[in-house]
Amino acid sequence: MKTETPHAPSVKPHKRNLPLRVGTRGSPLARQQTETFLQILTTFCPVLKGMQVFEEHVIVTTGDAVQNKALAEIGGKGLFAKEIHEQLLAGTIDFAVHSLKDLETVLPDGIALACTLKREDARDALILPEGAEVDPGDPFGTLKQGALVGSASVRRQAQMKYARPDLNFTLLRGNVGTRLGKVGANGLDATLLAYAGLKRLGLAERASVLLSPEQMVPSACQGIVGITVRAGDSELLSLLSAIEDPEAKAVSTAERALLGALDGSCRTPIGGYARIMEDGDLHLTGLVARADGSFLLKRSLTGAVADAERLGRELGASLKADSPEDIFAP
Repeated sequence: MKTETPHAPSVKPHKRNLPLRVGTRGSPLARQQTETFLQILTTFCPVLKGMQVFEEHVIVTTGDAVQNKALAEIGGKGLFAKEIHEQLLAGTIDFAVHSLKDLETVLPDGIALACTLKREDARDALILPEGAEVDPGDPFGTLKQGALVGSASVRRQAQMKYARPDLNFTLLRGNVGTRLGKVGANGLDATLLAYAGLKRLGLAERASVLLSPEQMVPSACQGIVGITVRAGDSELLSLLSAIEDPEAKAVSTAERALLGALDGSCRTPIGGYARIMEDGDLHLTGLVARADGSFLLKRSLTGAVADAERLGRELGASLKADSPEDIFAP
């Protein structure tokens, strides 16, 4: 009797209808993440190399189509995945590539998270006009009194307002290139972007200063790419589980459990960041705040990697119990 190993996937491409159709958003970052995923998959499964196995399907999501409103105003969570998952359930595509931070904590019925890829740098980057002087030790102090910051993230706004109540904010959405191009124009003094996205697009040098997780708690699952499939597709679930990064799986499990326990809306500033310590334990930090920065609560919890989900639930429950109820209003 043969024993399968993690390096010997049971999927045989010729048993399926080819090509395999992969769904993705149309932004340059989403396309780059999809390309990286397919490279990982074909490297892991050499039989796929040189074959016309994959067909990319670009899908316009509500989150991409509506750029002049905050996400909370147009439907809240899942707006970068709704249409993609509809096509997955309809059988138009076979799997989909996402920034994991954009996925709902509870996925739609029939959709499964098949794997998570190795995490890129999870930190946020402060973007200033080119040539601006920066003090890495006090990055927020670099901004002038009353500076105007462009951002659509209530998490980023709340943490910056807590540190600098004088700052002003304006809605800034769009792909990475669009947001970079608007800094320094029309009175916009700064914006913030995920450093992972900048690195993946070859734009790491545009980060004026990197904010440590202590200075700015990242979004839960920031820097992690996740792949979803139909829950009943056992072949793809088996194949994709073999390329999953164990550390990304552990930290994303903790961070998503934290989100689930807090049950916040897109109007609730929530941060979550887990990492594996040198001794092998998992360290999880969670943050809850009021959008105007008038309240901010940050706590951490450490435990075994195997307890990642429990740690997330416990930390989330602790933060929620000691936060004002209005923070979690829909």
